[in-house]
Amino acid sequence: MSVMNYRGYSARIEFDADDEIFSGRIAGIADAVSFHADTVADLKAAFREAVEDYLATCAKIGKEAQKPYSGTLMLRIDPAVHAEAAIAAELSGKSLDQWSEEVLELAARQACGRQVPASERGSMARPAKARVRRSMRRVA
Repeated sequence: MSVMNYRGYSARIEFDADDEIFSGRIAGIADAVSFHADTVADLKAAFREAVEDYLATCAKIGKEAQKPYSGTLMLRIDPAVHAEAAIAAELSGKSLDQWSEEVLELAARQACGRQVPASERGSMARPAKARVRRSMRRVA
């Protein structure tokens, strides 16, 4: 699977070897917007055209282009994973919400084909030095 990005939209790209065609679908929207092409160059153009057509169609019918997410995410996870995440957050000097948001943001950037700055890779595992020093002062 590959990912393409244009104007804030991402699309999942697949190749059908039997039909020798690339196809894609815009992710993260309620409407089904797909596109296809025979070459990579044509696929890029088809993706841009699909996004532009989606935006124009939404504007024409008076519909909001992309349903925004609320910012609330409820997950059901294994209690052991929950415990490890809570400990990792605490060791990082962050709340579980802060830590989870950072981890999910990095994972989402990677999955969507967006650059993750080297300075942000692995930052969840290391506590900030200033926080470590403060903690040590309280103990001493």
